[in-house]
Amino acid sequence: MKKYLVIGNPIEHSLSPKLHNYWIKENNINAVYDKKKITEKEIEAIINEVKNDRISGLNVTVPFKKYIIPFLDELTPSAKEAQSVNTILKKNNKIIGSNTDIDGFILGLKHINYNVKNKKVFILGAGGVTSSIIVGLKNLGASKIILSNRTKEKAEGLKNSFSNLEVVDWGEIPNFDMIINTTSLGLKNTDKIKLNYDDIGSNKLFYDLIYNPMETDFLKRAKLSGNKIENGKMMFIYQAQLAFKIWHNILPKINEDLLN
Repeated sequence: MKKYLVIGNPIEHSLSPKLHNYWIKENNINAVYDKKKITEKEIEAIINEVKNDRISGLNVTVPFKKYIIPFLDELTPSAKEAQSVNTILKKNNKIIGSNTDIDGFILGLKHINYNVKNKKVFILGAGGVTSSIIVGLKNLGASKIILSNRTKEKAEGLKNSFSNLEVVDWGEIPNFDMIINTTSLGLKNTDKIKLNYDDIGSNKLFYDLIYNPMETDFLKRAKLSGNKIENGKMMFIYQAQLAFKIWHNILPKINEDLLN
């Protein structure tokens, strides 16, 4: 039986095992998918398990999407562009890092018929997934991408990779059409992002990459202020669908059971 894992820290919130095991059963594949909380020191040992065929594939979540890159033999073009990996496979004796977050994000926006072209987008956070969101927004034709992070140096570091990026201080609110939370603030019910929602106005899109809980404080307060809201559930499902195809060469179906 083949074994697949999602690794991260925290990992309790991840619904990846539920999703992948559903598709594994639907497609009669002899495999199991689990989740494992790890530390940075354990990355090399986990990669060795992939090398030794004890693990057939990995998904990588917060905070290891960048940390894991030095342990890999090769990156796909999208993973190289974003310098972020969320899917790992052994192929021809090489450990290959892929990125399905970019296309997962793009497909998630298409699912809600939101057109980013010529829009100003404000991103909160500069973690491992943020570069994938920037690449996705560039591909979709966003007119301006503004970034803010609690540690400004980290945001400035991304500016070195993406020259058209504008960086503002944490707490500063620029003019935008869409705001995206890429931080982990919201995973706990007590988490709050300090924004003056009244000053921001209404009819903007507030997008949170977090999908569990379905409505973070960030989204709840945005909705009360008359804004459109969307969580990261569809991005999560689409990135998982694309990862499943990388491992099993089958594009699994997204049906009503998964959407509810």
